[in-house]
Amino acid sequence: MVDNRAEVREFLTSRRSRISPERAGLPAGPRRRVPGLRRSEVAALADVSVEYYAKLERGHLAGVSPAVLEAVARALQLDDAEREHLLNLARAADGSDALARPRRRTTRQWTPHRSLQWTLDAVTGGPAFVRNGRMDVLAANPLARAFYADVYADPHNQANLARFNFLDPASRRFYPDWDLAADVAVAILRTEAGRNPHDKELHDLVGELSTRSDAFRTRWGAHNVRHHGTGTKRFHHAAVGALTLAYEGLEMATEPGLTLTVYTAEPGSPSDEGLRLLASWAADRETDTPSPQETG
Repeated sequence: MVDNRAEVREFLTSRRSRISPERAGLPAGPRRRVPGLRRSEVAALADVSVEYYAKLERGHLAGVSPAVLEAVARALQLDDAEREHLLNLARAADGSDALARPRRRTTRQWTPHRSLQWTLDAVTGGPAFVRNGRMDVLAANPLARAFYADVYADPHNQANLARFNFLDPASRRFYPDWDLAADVAVAILRTEAGRNPHDKELHDLVGELSTRSDAFRTRWGAHNVRHHGTGTKRFHHAAVGALTLAYEGLEMATEPGLTLTVYTAEPGSPSDEGLRLLASWAADRETDTPSPQETG
């Protein structure tokens, strides 16, 4: 189980250290021994006493009012994902998350409804797949299975994108911007840890990656979180070469904690042609490729 007080302490400390006095609209003052704001400055910006803010930063969020949490979020200039993470940590401190949240089903128990798989299969122009907050790929269309061929190629990856990112050497080729992909993967896992702090499988995954990957361990300690919604990524697929794809990540209202992601290419671009080639390659190999459920 996550040590909630340690999580709160490290998160608030890390957010405070990144904000300069100038950014907060405060005079820089005399030379500082550590980067970022002092506790007294955050307290003043949040309109609470120094003693009270120090108590919060020691990890005591139980019983803190939403108004105070919002004031702290403003003082630390938290973005939407960070603000939500702080609220999730506060819920965990109160114990309300255990009551309000249904137990998350494990990867092996979850199978997509037939209609969901039909929907994924109906997307023929780009990879489409469903993942959970641990970055397990739970369902995919044929193009996504071909797109993530390297992920499925090694059974040790267990159809998990974070495990592939940090433990499989093939990820260095697949992600030309590997450092960015690594940052995003860890931020997604860190966000899930705040949202679902009692997920044993997530704790096991984080422990495994922390033990086996210095790159993961360093990023995990940064306490960065994010909402993974829309953007553009570069890939290099072994069968078709370079691809620059836009993505849309949609939270599934009927399945809390699951995200439907679809990758597409700009029409008429080289990447659009690359996806057409990938679809042809996928069709040739689909009968020999196990499904994500079988490999996961």
